[in-house]
Amino acid sequence: MHAIEKILAKNSGRDQVKTGEIVTAKVDFAEINDLYLQTVYSFYEMGGKTVWDKDRVAFVFDHYAPCPTINSAVNHQKMREFARANGLTHHFDINRGVCHQVMPEAGLIYPGMIVVATDSHTTTHGAFGAMGTGCGATDMACILLSGELWFRVPEIIEVRLDGEAPAGVYPKDVILSVLGRIKADGAVYKAIDFTGNYVETLNVAGRMVICNMAVEMGAKTAYMQPNEDVLRYVNARAVRPYEVQYTDPDFVYVESYHFDVSTLEPQLSCPHSVDNVAPLSQVVKDGPVTLDQGYIGSCTGGRTEDLEAAARILKGRHIPPYTRLVIVPASDQVLRECLEKGIIQDLMDAGGTITTPGCGACLGAHEGVIAPGERCITSTNRNFPGRMGSTEAEIYLASPATVAASILNGCITDPRKYL
Repeated sequence: MHAIEKILAKNSGRDQVKTGEIVTAKVDFAEINDLYLQTVYSFYEMGGKTVWDKDRVAFVFDHYAPCPTINSAVNHQKMREFARANGLTHHFDINRGVCHQVMPEAGLIYPGMIVVATDSHTTTHGAFGAMGTGCGATDMACILLSGELWFRVPEIIEVRLDGEAPAGVYPKDVILSVLGRIKADGAVYKAIDFTGNYVETLNVAGRMVICNMAVEMGAKTAYMQPNEDVLRYVNARAVRPYEVQYTDPDFVYVESYHFDVSTLEPQLSCPHSVDNVAPLSQVVKDGPVTLDQGYIGSCTGGRTEDLEAAARILKGRHIPPYTRLVIVPASDQVLRECLEKGIIQDLMDAGGTITTPGCGACLGAHEGVIAPGERCITSTNRNFPGRMGSTEAEIYLASPATVAASILNGCITDPRKYL
């Protein structure tokens, strides 16, 4: 069995599972974001009194942090009441950040676990050797009642990433190139196992970027064999012991794709689809692509390493008049680290606007939404019409370094000229 199958077997009390089977498995941790107040309503409608385990459930207020509307404030109010009534051990309010960042920081994510959240980008936690997946309000209410959920054992695809990335090519560029080949519907309800020597040496932040965007191919979950960097990260924060690592020396995948990252240049996902990917040089070959806004943040591109890459390019320089750069740290811990390193100061000196840690304008709610006719380059994860504001705006996805170099020039720019 593959590691994902072994995790499902362990949590469903079985010796073996097979592709296509439906199993009922125990959930090790459940998280509800502030879009899903319906979870609370459904819980009570099903006769719920208290959650199955107060140590294994958390709310994270990240999509509306702080609240931009009265309705979102009411959502938070009712969720706080539920958390307080159930005595939840873990609660992440508007001061903490994006769920996929704050849960690992709090030591709640570890190899061999099943984590389910009301957010599609829960695939992020495959970076730690966990099985992470998203669900809706009704399924989450079932978890809160029983601690279990049904799963279909997914087919498993291998995406092998080998080689050493050239200077100026980042994990975001790598996963965009994968998306451009496999496409947005290439892994629907399948699991993606990222393998290869590039993955083996990748740090935690880079792993999280790649696993995060597996869902943009339709993947149910993602997986990476934990490396030493992951084990150090988990052991430094562990709330509970984690399972022995699973290995898959002879597993046969339903499909395998191979990528040589050493051949890549910076990549862009162009309007209006995440799999509309092209090398940067091709995007600008017919002339400058002018920009109104740069955006660095979210669960894909708002970690310390991301802000640091942008600051290296922007330090001592300033963005042009009538453009803007919005920076949204992924968590309060990221913000503190960047303050201590002087990164925030460098970004502000360059004309950047720092906002509250969280999702920000990634979902088009607040903190940097864009107007009709505007063009934004962003380190976030989706670019369909209306994702960051107006349906008449254009969104380009890129690495934080490409975002920084581009907004510095007011047009899409190769970051390698600054490295």
